[in-house]
Amino acid sequence: MAMLHYPIIMNGSKVRSMDLRAWVFLVLLSLSPFATASAVTTEHVTARLIAERNQTTPGVGIELALVLDIQPGWHTYWRNPGDSGEAPRIDWTLPDGVTASPIRWPHPELIRVGPLANYGYSGRAVHLVALSVPADWPAGTPIPLRAEAHWLVCAEHCIPEHGVLSLTLETAATQGPVDPAWSDLFAGARSALPEGDIQGAMLDERGGGLRLSVPLGTNPALRISDSASVWFYAGSWGLIEHAAAQPWRVGGDRLEMDLVPGAMAATAEPEGVLVIDDPDGGSRAFSLTAERGVPPVSAGEIEPDALSLPIALAFALLGGLILNLMPCVFPVLAIKALSLTAGQGDGAGRRALHGLAYTGGVLLFFGLLSAALLALRAGGAAVGWGFQLQSPPFVALMADLFLVIGLSMAGVVTLGGRLMALGGGQTGSGLLGAFGTGALAALVAAPCTAPLMGAALGYALTLDWAEAMLVILTLGLGLALPFLALTLIPALARRLPRPGPWMETLKQGLAFPMLAASAWLLWVLAVQTGADGLALGLTGMLLLAFGLWVRERTLFGASRVRRAGAVIALIGLVTALWLGISTAGLPASSAGSAGTPDDERTSLVAEPYSAERLAEIRAEGRPVFVNMTAAWCITCLVNERVALSTAATAELFAEQRLVYLKGDWTNRDPAITAYLAGFGRSGVPLYVYYAPGREPEVLPQILTPGIVRERVAGSSGEPARNH
Repeated sequence: MAMLHYPIIMNGSKVRSMDLRAWVFLVLLSLSPFATASAVTTEHVTARLIAERNQTTPGVGIELALVLDIQPGWHTYWRNPGDSGEAPRIDWTLPDGVTASPIRWPHPELIRVGPLANYGYSGRAVHLVALSVPADWPAGTPIPLRAEAHWLVCAEHCIPEHGVLSLTLETAATQGPVDPAWSDLFAGARSALPEGDIQGAMLDERGGGLRLSVPLGTNPALRISDSASVWFYAGSWGLIEHAAAQPWRVGGDRLEMDLVPGAMAATAEPEGVLVIDDPDGGSRAFSLTAERGVPPVSAGEIEPDALSLPIALAFALLGGLILNLMPCVFPVLAIKALSLTAGQGDGAGRRALHGLAYTGGVLLFFGLLSAALLALRAGGAAVGWGFQLQSPPFVALMADLFLVIGLSMAGVVTLGGRLMALGGGQTGSGLLGAFGTGALAALVAAPCTAPLMGAALGYALTLDWAEAMLVILTLGLGLALPFLALTLIPALARRLPRPGPWMETLKQGLAFPMLAASAWLLWVLAVQTGADGLALGLTGMLLLAFGLWVRERTLFGASRVRRAGAVIALIGLVTALWLGISTAGLPASSAGSAGTPDDERTSLVAEPYSAERLAEIRAEGRPVFVNMTAAWCITCLVNERVALSTAATAELFAEQRLVYLKGDWTNRDPAITAYLAGFGRSGVPLYVYYAPGREPEVLPQILTPGIVRERVAGSSGEPARNH
């Protein structure tokens, strides 16, 4: 449509020519009650419409900003408001040919409201809009603008507000200068805008969760340090649970984030903004649109997704077999030894049922444990393999159980065939005993991580529920397989020693490993909860033992005496349970293993692990040895005593100016859980060596002094010396 120009006569002279439509629009706007409004102040917000420059040039355009100054304690919203809220919008009234772009949104902040989380702004929100002016707009002709803005402002409750703002822009043949009053505001708003799109991001939907994977090699601007904070703001509602934790790690050349799927995860657009908060207080934001699928595996990267399901199943089976040899399983060897020799007079069919019952106990426990683990992770909890022993009540009750079994096996108390069947010593209850033996073996073995097992478990947690359960149950089958083979293969069974009176002596002697396991669990409880937890645990065990002793002394008395003994035993049991559960309310103990010499004889000092400290040391160019451990992991403790807490290792670390960081996972720690996940692991132990300028190297889960020396001295380029 052609422009119509009419002369405007003022004081008898032609001043300028104006587009008739713009003139009529300006006249009508001047009659509006909002025409002179430059700002609107509501109860909680002051809204302004601001131009970056005082005048613009046709064909060039100009930047505008809707500025919302928000009262303290209140907030407005981003384009995706999160769990609740509504994004601001602007309804424009503009002259023909003049157009306004959609709002350009600065990156939001996470605003938590109870169990929910919103994406929005507090203090001040600056919404940038690019105004386009046609090239044939007459220079010198003003441009009248009218914007009706709507926003929702919330604290504990929400109030919808709006305001009508007007602005008249001058035009000239040359672009006007930036208004100094607003230069900092516009510069700050632009710096908060997301940078260009990240390339190659992938969203993996397996395992009941979402894993966002971003290649760093093709996006060098990301530059993520270990001490940074990273958060993904989904641009589409329902893609993720906004309030859930977002564990992240840098593995190889990729950033990976574990996200909890939202209500529309399968259909929502996988896009949003990745915000990196640097240690210096600055923030960087990047637009991100991901493709759905599995990311490729980089060369040399430690990544469980590099496995396939058949390989993971093979690793799980072999890991379960090796688990029988781990120190953490030794306490139940007492029960297993008696189970293998009990019922030798039974036929092959009876022995086979005994083995199948034992296997059923193992598989049932692993199935329940894996279901709980997968459910907790799907709910956003940062938990890993062995999470049950991070609960002080569970540890206290386990100590009570081992005490009772030890006292029974030693003959101090007689608890009847059902409990003693755990040792396989009662033919009539052998199947029940075998089932209980299997469950108990799995219970104690579960926190440990054997070679090959860590990679299999890390892979399992990326699969859907059915496949993950299959991998974990295969691990249990590996644990049960040696005993199952002895009961199913007659040639192996014939190699077992014949039953005889020696079994009673063996049973009593093997009670002491059970009591030792109880003492070990008390030590774990003390590490978790300090002296108060230890006092509760010891008191509970004392009352439980006293109740059992009274029950034992009254077994053959009159009926009234037997009932009194049973009541006292029940009171002891209930009190012990109550005291064990009460440890849940105790604060976590600070008396961990990090921060003190691992061994007073070696002076090997372990600093507490933190992502910030790791980044600081690596920035200095020094080597780092990271040890992720837990008090309840016997494999970890044996490795430390054999390979780390030695004079030779202390001397080696001193020679290399190596910093030794120890992460204590005895109690739950999301930072350590995220670190483990970054290496495809879900449990401890994990040993990682960082040589200066090289990729981190994971050491075997069974350490020897030679392995440590080979990796540390070898990576430094210096010859290893024998000590």
